[in-house]
Amino acid sequence: MTLTRREVLLLGVGVLAASTGCAEKSPSSPATTPPASTPPTPSTSRTATSGPGWSQLARHVDGTLARPGSATYDQARLTENPRYDGARPLAVLTAANADDVATALRFAQDNGLPVAIRSGGHSYPGWSAGAGRLVIDCRRLSRVTLNGTTATIGAGAALAPVYAAIADRGRAIPGGSCATVGIGGLTLGGGVGVLTRALGLTCDSVTGLQVVTADGRTRTVDAHHDPDLFWALRGGGGGHLGVVTSFRFATAPAPRLQTFYLSWPIAAAPQVIQAWQAWGSSADARLWSTLKVLGGATHPSGPTILVAGTWTGAGSPDLSGLLTHCPKPSTHTTTPRTYAQAMASYAGCSSIPVARCHTGPGGDLDREAFGATSHIGYRALPAAGIGTLLDHVHDAGTELKEAGISMDLLGGKVADVDPASTAFVHREALMTVQYTATFTGARASAADTFVRGFRSAMTPYWENHAYVNYADAKLADPLAAYFGANATRLAQVRRTYDPHRFFTQPQGY
Repeated sequence: MTLTRREVLLLGVGVLAASTGCAEKSPSSPATTPPASTPPTPSTSRTATSGPGWSQLARHVDGTLARPGSATYDQARLTENPRYDGARPLAVLTAANADDVATALRFAQDNGLPVAIRSGGHSYPGWSAGAGRLVIDCRRLSRVTLNGTTATIGAGAALAPVYAAIADRGRAIPGGSCATVGIGGLTLGGGVGVLTRALGLTCDSVTGLQVVTADGRTRTVDAHHDPDLFWALRGGGGGHLGVVTSFRFATAPAPRLQTFYLSWPIAAAPQVIQAWQAWGSSADARLWSTLKVLGGATHPSGPTILVAGTWTGAGSPDLSGLLTHCPKPSTHTTTPRTYAQAMASYAGCSSIPVARCHTGPGGDLDREAFGATSHIGYRALPAAGIGTLLDHVHDAGTELKEAGISMDLLGGKVADVDPASTAFVHREALMTVQYTATFTGARASAADTFVRGFRSAMTPYWENHAYVNYADAKLADPLAAYFGANATRLAQVRRTYDPHRFFTQPQGY
């Protein structure tokens, strides 16, 4: 039995998409979007505002440089979240290779310019939109090659073509479900997704990286070359230590798997959430699952609760540990798929050629404005916490298009790795938690108020832990939230590789 289009949207590319933060999209353009939120513009030197030698930079790169007023600027500056369409970078360099990145870093240092780094353009706070900065856009660095079981992938490659390319060779890597997320941003923050429990975090499959550091050097780092930097770039987030231009991944055999989808009336939510948490904490590592509770204008009859997931073992997934402890679901489908089919389905691209599975010119996907924040949940919610959760989803009202919470299981292979072995510290957590609100006519502030208010209400149960790939500019003590005990070592790595603190992205260590 196949999923309906609505089920696919809820499961893969809808608000709270599994582990990527990719929101369901709707058509927009700079001329028609609601008033855009713009990240704070950093102060720049007199040289930056009076005009450095942009034409000289353009002559010395193989990529393209877009400046205000140029024919390509208004398209080049856009990210995946149209709420930041008002951001005005000083320029956008679409890099063609690592040499272009090194040239741009030297140019920025010579002219006192702050930089922003863009992989897929999904930065929740809009930092990759680069207001008042020189944006180094890596999206052209998208080549995917395989040599035996090793895949080399450009940092700007979007997930949909990555999965298609490696699946064509019978291989797989774990990663998120959103088609347009860049492999670079996903991996640098750890990388959670629909095969996380079976194959680990995305960064756990990385065996090497090419990165341009603040001194302009292009380094190939791995466990034996710049090992501290290699450690930090697997979970320490992007934007602080250099510009990664490519990754080397150890791939796994592409599994045949089963995807499943269940939904209930919202009245069953207290039992379903309690049962899902207990079941998920001890589930077989070959099983991954997400639980979503969604409200807003998209759900005029009231909020929706659903559970979906993947099973990579033989036969069908054993869901008895969940189903025997909650009411019978109103929807229950289980579908066998190949790895390629599953990832295309989660991305909402089952019927779309991979060449059109994107939001840019010629693409069939649409952008949609959203606000989001996160928690990392180390323990199951008690009854009072479940009640608080449901109260906030009910309060989403109709001003927001779709708003709610997604709880995605960790554990399995993730927990097999010591928290100090990579910069991703949350190895022992039960789940990642994402609060998201999409909007059309509403102000961005309404979405932010909802998700941050929701997070604040849940903090007594989940404390301040958060996921760096779901960054929130207003987060209290972000380094402790994202990195815990690993923050100290990250700061040491920063002192080694960026001693003059050239990279100025907020929430730096």
